[in-house]
Amino acid sequence: MSGFDWPALMRAGVQGLRLRPEEFWRLTPAELRLMLGQGAASAALSRTGLDALLDAYPDRQRGECDE
Repeated sequence: MSGFDWPALMRAGVQGLRLRPEEFWRLTPAELRLMLGQGAASAALSRTGLDALLDAYPDRQRGECDE
């Protein structure tokens, strides 16, 4: 079980928000929640948070440089 009430979410998106089905299915759950007024605005990413993401998901290996 996914934990999502898909029929209710689809009704809210298609009937309530007037989204076309393809628009609805392209949304992430977080985007849909925000559009429905259920998502809290999050703070901007701090430099510390960005550095943590860069360490966790580097674009290249340590020591590798652009040529």
